[in-house]
Amino acid sequence: MPTDHTGPPNHSDKAGPAESPELSTAAFQPTQLEGFRIGVTSDRRSSDLIDAFERRGARVVHAPTLRIAHSQEDGPLLDDTRAMIAARPDVLLATTGYGVRRWFEVAEADGLGDALTEALSDTKILVRGPKARGGIRAAGLNDAGMSDSETTASLVTKVLEDYPAGLTIGVQVHGFTDEEQLDRLRAVHRNVLIVAPYRWIAVDDTDERVYKLVEAICARQLDCVTFTSAPSVHALFGAAEGMGVYPQLVAALQTQVCAAAVGPVTAAPLEAAGIIPIQPTRFRMGALIRLVCEHLEQNAILRVQTQHGPVALRGCVVEIGDERVQLPPTALAIMRALVAARGAVVSRDDLTLALPGPVDDHAMEVSLSRLRQTLGVPGLVATVVKRGYRLNV
Repeated sequence: MPTDHTGPPNHSDKAGPAESPELSTAAFQPTQLEGFRIGVTSDRRSSDLIDAFERRGARVVHAPTLRIAHSQEDGPLLDDTRAMIAARPDVLLATTGYGVRRWFEVAEADGLGDALTEALSDTKILVRGPKARGGIRAAGLNDAGMSDSETTASLVTKVLEDYPAGLTIGVQVHGFTDEEQLDRLRAVHRNVLIVAPYRWIAVDDTDERVYKLVEAICARQLDCVTFTSAPSVHALFGAAEGMGVYPQLVAALQTQVCAAAVGPVTAAPLEAAGIIPIQPTRFRMGALIRLVCEHLEQNAILRVQTQHGPVALRGCVVEIGDERVQLPPTALAIMRALVAARGAVVSRDDLTLALPGPVDDHAMEVSLSRLRQTLGVPGLVATVVKRGYRLNV
């Protein structure tokens, strides 16, 4: 299991910061997510997600599958900026708010800020979404339009449909350069220049958090995993393939572990793998946080009425009446199978198969005994001679 988050990291992915209006409208309850375990795969500004989930009682596992790397000494970015200034592009495509802000900050620090702003003063600037628009306006410029669906592909389509061929096009690319879209532009326009204020790179092999995250997903020890960029999904899949557990990872995300994507671009590689993620109607961090809270509350709490009162299983916590008890992984796997059966008998073999990792009947019996001790409710888990076990409903 990955190490639980113990301090706020500095970054999250391209979904951007959680907007205060979104968060203020989501009903805050300090125990709303108690018992649930949520994996966060983002790097840049991931503290927005982590803080929001932890304040609601969730246990958060932070394992960034990618991290942002800036150009060494920003030399390449400055070279590309000088080329952009000299070219004075007819059209500029701005794809991310963070990228735009960092581009102008680096240019300003090197004394190129005024020249860059002046070179783009007559340029038709098209933005991919609201955050890119905000970055452009913060630089003292105005945009000439936004893409239809907040994707790079739709932004390129807008250029190809609305502007004549043979222009000089500038593109501020984000951390994962989409060569297919650049090729579409190159096929029509005479000169396509790019600037890359940052790029995504895989985490170092010495960082074991991603591998432990993969193991936790495969063992169904997480209730939800959040994704805020498509490259982070690909990186997680790549790690699972390298570990030889890609089919198990996909199976877990298709069944018991909820995948949450900030928008359709992030969701695309999940859907291509047969995983149906939840995603907010507005592609914003605050909307993602609220959706995860609502989904877990409405769909991830297993309830059953027993002879000892109502029982609810919320993540790794079992609620019996007014008491809440946290269960270890093996006891949780057994309790999950019993609650899902809703009083029907679950065979010894099925309970053994439900346990994470290679186990035998004896290990299952030990885990069942510990479950009964942890619950502290005699008779709640009943033995059915020669058949198996069931909840006493």
